[in-house]
Amino acid sequence: MKKLLIILILLLTLLLPANAANIMPANTIKVRTLGLYQLPKSITIYKEPDENSPVLNSIKWSAVDIFPEGVKFNELFTVFVPEKEFGLALVTDETDDWVQIIYNRSDNSKGWIKKDDPYKFMNWMYFFNTYGRKYGLYILKNAPEDVLNMKSAAQQDSQFIAKINMPQKIKLNALRGNWMLISVFDWDRIPKTGYIHWRADDGTIYLFPDIK
Repeated sequence: MKKLLIILILLLTLLLPANAANIMPANTIKVRTLGLYQLPKSITIYKEPDENSPVLNSIKWSAVDIFPEGVKFNELFTVFVPEKEFGLALVTDETDDWVQIIYNRSDNSKGWIKKDDPYKFMNWMYFFNTYGRKYGLYILKNAPEDVLNMKSAAQQDSQFIAKINMPQKIKLNALRGNWMLISVFDWDRIPKTGYIHWRADDGTIYLFPDIK
């Protein structure tokens, strides 16, 4: 009886779909983007911001599955939290009713989707102010070394304050264009506050909210 129960549990485990893993960006975001859009569970992607233009793809997703099979969670989403059914895609252009998203991050394929809710589009300032303040920040892997230099003001030639080494926590205090005022609790356990260059002039993003 015990063996039969174990076999049944194993079979159920194999048959049930596995939850998709959380997705967060690891490397710097190099494509020039406006922000992020919270994707609905069913999207139709058009070549142009017009429902009469050619359809590039139609995608449906849930916390555990995505259709069609060729679409991958980590190519569609920049941020994906399956337990919250929360997925964000990069936005490269916007009109009143449409957003152009990157729907395949492996080759930066772009297409337009009609907004199902205008408040689901978040420009970078709004996104960082909302999620960066709530969750804190982390530095993306291939950010240049000078991003770790904390300055006294939001400009490159301002006074050097300290260098970020192995941060345990990065708190966002304020945004000033491509600069942000942060407080860091580093490996040396000495609190540091200063400005860092979170985004390059070409739009490359070096830090990201540590969304849980």
